[in-house]
Order: sequence, then C-alpha cells, then structure tokens
Amino acid sequence: MIYLKLFLNFLMIGALSFGGGYGMVSLVRETVISNGWLTESEFLNFIAVSESTPGPLAVNMATFIGSTQGGILGSFLATLGVVLPSFIIILLIAAVLKNLMKYAGVNAFLSGIRPCVIAMILATAIGMTISTLLGFTDIYSALAPDPKSILVFAILWLTHFGYKRIKKTAPSPIIMILFSAALGILLWGV
Repeated sequence: MIYLKLFLNFLMIGALSFGGGYGMVSLVRETVISNGWLTESEFLNFIAVSESTPGPLAVNMATFIGSTQGGILGSFLATLGVVLPSFIIILLIAAVLKNLMKYAGVNAFLSGIRPCVIAMILATAIGMTISTLLGFTDIYSALAPDPKSILVFAILWLTHFGYKRIKKTAPSPIIMILFSAALGILLWGV
C-alpha cells in the first residue's frame, strides 16, 4: 500500500537525517529514485522548485512526493513521517537539554555527526552539479553537457562574486533565485 510505504520511508528519512533539509536530500533522492517515484530529472527540478518556495526543504519534498504518489492523503502521511521524528527528538532534548550537554559522550556524538552531515551535503551538491551541468547521472551514462545550464551557473557565479567584491557582502539569496528564474525564462522560454 502506497500510503504506508510513503509514511514509513519518510519516517526513516526523518529519523536518520541530521543537518536539516540539505542533510536529508541524499536520502530522499535515494529513496524516491529506488522506489521509482521520480526520475533523476524530476527530482532535480523539484529541488529547484522547493528552494524557491516558502517552507522547510524536507517538508516541501515530502509533501510534493507524497502528493505525486498518493494525493492529499499521501502528502499528509509523507509530511507527517518526515517531521514526526524531529518533533519527538526536539521534545525530548528540550526536556533534558541543560543536563545533556555536560556529558562527554553527547558532545562526542555530536562531533562525530558534524563531518557526516557535511559529507552528505557535499556529496549531494557534487552529484547534482555533475548531473545538471554535465548530464552525467550514473556510471553507464555518457557526458552530455548542457550549455544553457553551464551559462546560467557561470552568470550566477560571476554575479555572486562580483557583488561580494563590490558590496563586501553576499547578494540576497532571494534576489539570486529571482535572477536565476529570469535567466531560465530567458534561455528556456515560458
């Protein structure tokens, strides 16, 4: 039954992911691709959409994927599955936080998790970059660079560093998202 499968898969993702939405992107990708819920291209498109819509990335992904697979009930159950573990963990931590941080084992655990979260985020970012810019999705696929995607990436990269050099601060992510949307409309059409 798809509803139980959505709930249990997103419950597992919510329970095993550390580092917020970006930390769970790799787990969500693996889950949706292996279950055939989305293609690689659809998944990448959704990441772009979920970045430009309000709300937490993980919740947006769970809601969208649940909706595509099981309608409103599917979106509810997938979203419930992804947020339930965090909700329970935060309740427990809030109850004992002051006493918990004094233990060396807790600090060691958190110190060990940090590099894992960074590695998962980096692996996902590199995988998405290679897939989007070079069209390389798996070991059996050939390179198929997308000149338009590479051009948008280069323009955004130059804009970011040019702005940062002139203003001594990074540009607003909202402005960069709107600028990239305008570039997308300009290059790919409506």
